[in-house]
Amino acid sequence: MQFTNPDISILNNKKLYIFDMDGTIYLGNRVFPFAIRFIKNLRKNGKKVLFFTNNASHSPDFYLQKLTRLGFEPTMDEIMTSGDVTIEFLLRHRQGKSVYLVGTDDLVNNFRQRGISLLNGDEEAADIVITSFDTTLTYQKLDNACRLVRGGAEYLSTHPDFNCPTETGFIPDSGAIAAFVTASTGKTPTYFGKPYRETVEMICEATGCKKEEMCIFGDRLYTDIAIGRRHGVTAVLVLSGETQPADVEAAAPADRPDFMFDSLDNVDQAMF
Repeated sequence: MQFTNPDISILNNKKLYIFDMDGTIYLGNRVFPFAIRFIKNLRKNGKKVLFFTNNASHSPDFYLQKLTRLGFEPTMDEIMTSGDVTIEFLLRHRQGKSVYLVGTDDLVNNFRQRGISLLNGDEEAADIVITSFDTTLTYQKLDNACRLVRGGAEYLSTHPDFNCPTETGFIPDSGAIAAFVTASTGKTPTYFGKPYRETVEMICEATGCKKEEMCIFGDRLYTDIAIGRRHGVTAVLVLSGETQPADVEAAAPADRPDFMFDSLDNVDQAMF
């Protein structure tokens, strides 16, 4: 398939540049130096930057420290995760409901710091069960989640990613954990993060930018690119992470990116 990018002026005219993290600006703990250069060039030209990850296994503070260590010079208001979007939904629409969360200690602490009271999992019932990317996952956590969902709890998930890219390959992510619960209970969760509407709405509210003033850079068709194509944000695919050219060719036209580059290095060269 011959993919032709539109005029680069479309990207040059944006106000907010949203970046996926894993596979786009770094891979695990290996930073892409050209990503640092590109983001510095954007800032130099008066552009706004937002780092958004579906990976809710860590808190915004963790990402602030990691991005700082890697050289991106972020501020806290430039960082957002799918966990933040999920928390915002609970605060706005499920205030006071009992919640059982399957997640890392970092995510659990993030929820509690925002005022959400969490169950232990040994209760007879819950209003809501939430599963996420949990690198501390146990069979007991899964059993608790399934039992509570079967008992009538509303089922939510922070994000749908099946795999998380690392320096040594893919590891199971939130979507894979949700698939276990769905297989056991027959219940499919309501997902947050990318590619869902709530995420775009939260970004608009937090940054003051309109959808047509944004573009998003990412390495996944079904999250990063899908959020753009479904909700009016210019979507830019980079081939430095999960997606390969054959995946783009196999995708329906409506699911293909607006732009496609090998990496952010190529975007930087095209824009500056």
